[in-house]
Amino acid sequence: MPKAEPVGVIGAGTFGTAMANLLARNTDVLVYSRNPELTERLNRERFRFGVPLNARIRLVNDFAEVAERCQLILPIVPSNNFRDMMQSITEHLRPSHVLIHGTKGLDVTGLDERHIPTTGIDRKNVHTMTDVIRQESVVVRVGALTGPNLARELLDGQPSASVIASKFDEVIDRAKVVLKSRQLHVFGTHDLLGAELAGVLKNVIALGSGILKGVGLGKNIQAMLITRGLVEMVHFGQALGSDKRAFFGTAGIGDLIATATSKKSRNYMFGYRIGSGESLEEVMATSQELAEGVRTLMITRHLARSLRLRVPITEMLYQIVFEQYPVAEAMNYLITYPYDVDVDFL
Repeated sequence: MPKAEPVGVIGAGTFGTAMANLLARNTDVLVYSRNPELTERLNRERFRFGVPLNARIRLVNDFAEVAERCQLILPIVPSNNFRDMMQSITEHLRPSHVLIHGTKGLDVTGLDERHIPTTGIDRKNVHTMTDVIRQESVVVRVGALTGPNLARELLDGQPSASVIASKFDEVIDRAKVVLKSRQLHVFGTHDLLGAELAGVLKNVIALGSGILKGVGLGKNIQAMLITRGLVEMVHFGQALGSDKRAFFGTAGIGDLIATATSKKSRNYMFGYRIGSGESLEEVMATSQELAEGVRTLMITRHLARSLRLRVPITEMLYQIVFEQYPVAEAMNYLITYPYDVDVDFL
């Protein structure tokens, strides 16, 4: 077994902290935070989100130190901050670095996300996080960490599986060396776009699943939403250029089931609170971290318009979340929607 190399993590949120503790089972970890007060406090107190930080973790406020010590780096920051983060560190990155991001979201360029044209978002304006890494740095060997990674469960030491997606075998192999443990099984795939899109799109369905629970509906309708939601995920993926097979593995169905059924999922609980009667503004004002599904829903609904996709679940969820459309009327619309066949993508 090759010796594990030191690894850098960008971001000290729940998922970044969970991954740092997992990595520290195998190697030394430098966690970069742009907040100097947080960096100092965590190095002193050694606790984050109610769990102790592994002794092999050190927080730093200077990314230059991470870039110098670590060739393998995991950026794990929200999608709306990802491009700014990459621009802030790019001077320290070299072609020799390997970046594997853990962000399940999309980037939109050239548009004000608050004032999107009614005609929709053009495909050329929508980017995955690996697109952003390539656009903003000289790094060539990139990958994505995806799969059913509920941060709270990982922090609590519960077992899980993840997928490392990359076009490069070296990226997958190096990631497995530092990540595999008795707590985490690691799969590899070369379908980078498919794995990224599966991880992004399931957040919207998880949001909807939480809304159903919040209004008091049961498992039958939740199962319908998840399975029909998977169909929409496949249609989106194919329209964006990915293979549909990516949606039927750990990064697809596996992540969808975990995120759309667990109270430990931020997207599910965000939807639950909306379904329980809170407004989008109220939930956002009291959430420590924004659920990626909210931003993804806004992007995919407008993207669907420009791609002319039939995605009734995405459309109804958009109207519920952003336009206060009554859930009961949305459910009636979906129940009576003229779906042609049950499975139409095989």
